[in-house]
Amino acid sequence: MIQAPRGTFDVLPEEAARREHLESQARRVLSAAGYRRIETPAFEATELFARGVGEATDIVQKEMYTFDDGGGRSQTLRPEGTAPVCRAYIEHGMHKLAQPVKLWYLSSFFRSEAPQRGRYRQFWQVGAEAIGSAHPETDAELIVLLADLLDALTVKDVHLRISSLGTPETRVAYRRELTEYLRANQDALSEDVRARIEVNPMRAFDSTDPRTREVMREAPKLLERLSDADAAHFGAVRSLLDDAGVAYELDPTLVRGLDYYTRTVFEFTSDALGAQSGVGGGGRYDRLIEQLDGAPTPACGFAAGVERMLLAAGELPVAADVVDLFVACAGEDPGANKTAFELAHDARRAGLTAQLELAGRSLKGQLKHADRIGARYVAIVEDGTTSLRDMQSGEQRETAARNVIPTILRGHWQL
Repeated sequence: MIQAPRGTFDVLPEEAARREHLESQARRVLSAAGYRRIETPAFEATELFARGVGEATDIVQKEMYTFDDGGGRSQTLRPEGTAPVCRAYIEHGMHKLAQPVKLWYLSSFFRSEAPQRGRYRQFWQVGAEAIGSAHPETDAELIVLLADLLDALTVKDVHLRISSLGTPETRVAYRRELTEYLRANQDALSEDVRARIEVNPMRAFDSTDPRTREVMREAPKLLERLSDADAAHFGAVRSLLDDAGVAYELDPTLVRGLDYYTRTVFEFTSDALGAQSGVGGGGRYDRLIEQLDGAPTPACGFAAGVERMLLAAGELPVAADVVDLFVACAGEDPGANKTAFELAHDARRAGLTAQLELAGRSLKGQLKHADRIGARYVAIVEDGTTSLRDMQSGEQRETAARNVIPTILRGHWQL
């Protein structure tokens, strides 16, 4: 038996209904704040992620699905959404629009990771980007919007951690200090952290190795090395979150897995997910547009995992499918099937939900099936006659086929 590739999954109809509910909540929360939907291609030029995400990141070094497009061009299935949105912002001249440009997406992404609960090689994310504003209100708004979305989805046991990475200039001096500290303690570090001391020392804070974590407890913290301007920006974000009643934990060890972040970074976790507790997060990326050959443009955004939100969510209010009419066909009249088909088609054109018997069941079986799917009415077409049954009251009347749809639309029997 052929199965789906490891690390991927099928979205079956029952799960699709939960995802549709998530999408409707994301649209409601983000549209209310002025964010408009955008979708980018499933694959992009590999250079976009090497330059945007960072060549030293695990995503670029280990996790991307990259291929030759047959014309000598290197392409990559998108591993994240921010760099593609920024590419679209530049390519389509969105800098000419009123700033900030507020965009949101719900898309699939791809990373070659070890599959486990809540972590897949093909996964979906809801993301939002506000491009063109340097104000701390932008950072706070995005954090509040993600908090509102998680609340709307009843995601359980949510915690928010925030920090600031300062500017690249601030990080140059800090990086030297941290590198020296790691070198002095490298015998106690894990092998992968030692290998990245020179390339990406801040990733040591993400290590799950017990000895490395012990070393990092005493490591210098970037949050304590911020410039006055960076500290003032972060203080303003915290004040706005306090005013909005959003609880958070200040975490000076918080490091996002992409190189483009500047200043504010944040992450939402859920205890309901166990070890893979991250639900969503993001931060400010004021230099990314410029790195991709655009004009210097401040920006901020977030991404949240669809699968992880659904895993951590409570029971979602997924409405049952409404079936206004089921068209049953019985008898020996060769024209009955044609009449039944046309009736179902006309009902849909009139705005009703209508299903047609397609399995060749007996009339008794058809009525049983109509009851199982919750049909409000059943039209029975047989031997040149049509009857309409109200499934709730059990009342059934013979009527002309042309009267079936008006009767259902009016909600009472056509005289």
